[in-house]
Amino acid sequence: MEASTQLLPVIQLAITPVILITGLGSLLLTMTNRMGRVVDRTRTLAGQARGAGANAAERGHLEAQLRIMYERAGLVRQAVNFATLSMVCSALLVVTIFVDVVTATGLAAVITGFFALAMGCLLIALGYFLRDIHLSLSALRLEVDRALERG
Repeated sequence: MEASTQLLPVIQLAITPVILITGLGSLLLTMTNRMGRVVDRTRTLAGQARGAGANAAERGHLEAQLRIMYERAGLVRQAVNFATLSMVCSALLVVTIFVDVVTATGLAAVITGFFALAMGCLLIALGYFLRDIHLSLSALRLEVDRALERG
């Protein structure tokens, strides 16, 4: 009974990073879906660019869109990388909490480091993700401007 009483606070302490991992999983799902859409749109634009032939205005527009899509893919890739690294740090945080309790080695600095690293990586991932959203609106502006010129 005493061992379970001692482990209860540890389990409660470990719940926070586990909740973070769950949230990061949802964020990663969103990011990878966004990456899939960027890749699909890039392939469509590349096919259109190959078929544009001699129409210089159409080809120039498609090339501008392709450059934006390629930049967006890089931003989403970085966001996924940092979100995944945040998830790894969170998992290591859970393990470190349990190791610290079982071995009583005083790993507070390591625990703090993993938490800070997880939060830092999450913030960087969100920064890349927001930059992608901003860039996607730039691509949309090109489409809207083009449609209004022809209207």
